[in-house]
Amino acid sequence: MEKFSQLQAILDGMKVDLEKFYNKGQNAAGTRLRKELNNLRKLAADIRKDIQDLRSQRKTGA
Repeated sequence: MEKFSQLQAILDGMKVDLEKFYNKGQNAAGTRLRKELNNLRKLAADIRKDIQDLRSQRKTGA
C-alpha cells in the first residue's frame, strides 16, 4: 500500500501545475507535468510488477 500512497501523492502534487498549465498558460508547469507523468508511469509499472509477482506466488502456493 506504500506505493499506492506514493501514487496518490504524485497525483495530488500535479493538481497545482495542471491548473497553471491549462488555465493560466504557464509552459513551465507543462514541463513539470511531463516529468511527473513520467514518474507516474514508472511507479505504475512497479505496482504492476508487484501485482504480477503476488499473483504468481499465490498460484504456486509459496
